[in-house]
Amino acid sequence: MTYCAALNLDAGLVFGSDSRTHAGVDDVSSFCKMRVFERVGDRVLVMLSSGNLGVTQATLSLLEKKSKAFDGRSETLWTVPSLFDAARLLGETLREVQLRDGPYLAQDNVDFGASFILGGQILGEPPRLFNIYSQGNFIESFPETPYFQIGETKYGKPIIDRVITPSTSLEEGAKCLLVSFDSTMRSNISVGLPIDLLCYERDSFQTGLKWHIRENDPYFEALRRYWSEGLRKVFAGLSDLPQSRSPWGGELVDGRSFLSDVIHRPSG
Repeated sequence: MTYCAALNLDAGLVFGSDSRTHAGVDDVSSFCKMRVFERVGDRVLVMLSSGNLGVTQATLSLLEKKSKAFDGRSETLWTVPSLFDAARLLGETLREVQLRDGPYLAQDNVDFGASFILGGQILGEPPRLFNIYSQGNFIESFPETPYFQIGETKYGKPIIDRVITPSTSLEEGAKCLLVSFDSTMRSNISVGLPIDLLCYERDSFQTGLKWHIRENDPYFEALRRYWSEGLRKVFAGLSDLPQSRSPWGGELVDGRSFLSDVIHRPSG
């Protein structure tokens, strides 16, 4: 399992990916799941991957091979005129790898599903963000939902939903993404450090902050501690349940009477 997420903000894009892979509870390895294709002044493309590691690595390697063997006729990541075309090319390459390797993996009941997040900017258009599914089709982010997640998404989603809007700054977006990773790591041991974080500033056409966060990183450890302490303080400050009346209109003597009423109330 893995966790990757990316934000499409007015100020630019923020990407994050963990590095943990599992082949069993006693076989844990780390592989980078972020790939950057950059030509300063022209385009920056960032890809995050989730799913079968062999399939995702083969897909990215085949994309690179096609780009290096450019014959002037076929499209490559360096020649496509838009992020939409880059997403289409990534989806087609993913299908090509699955068509080649899928039948052999299926023979041994190996899940060969894979998915990608692709984001960046090509000269002549604004920054864009796409989610490429295992079948090779894709969708694009919109202001109403300015982010995508792949992998183990459920634990990190609430903080992003509560904090992120298109007007969020890159700095705040990066901080929110790290809290999202902390929440996921706390609830699922299959997601873990190192974390790769990348920020891209709109219209810069070059990558900005690149951060490989390892164990015992001072900032990340402090962020995790302050976030946990803050949650506990907010929870402690919440009002207690009302003691005067129950939700069904009956009088309550204390909280124990309320719980007893709930437990022993007949069903139906």
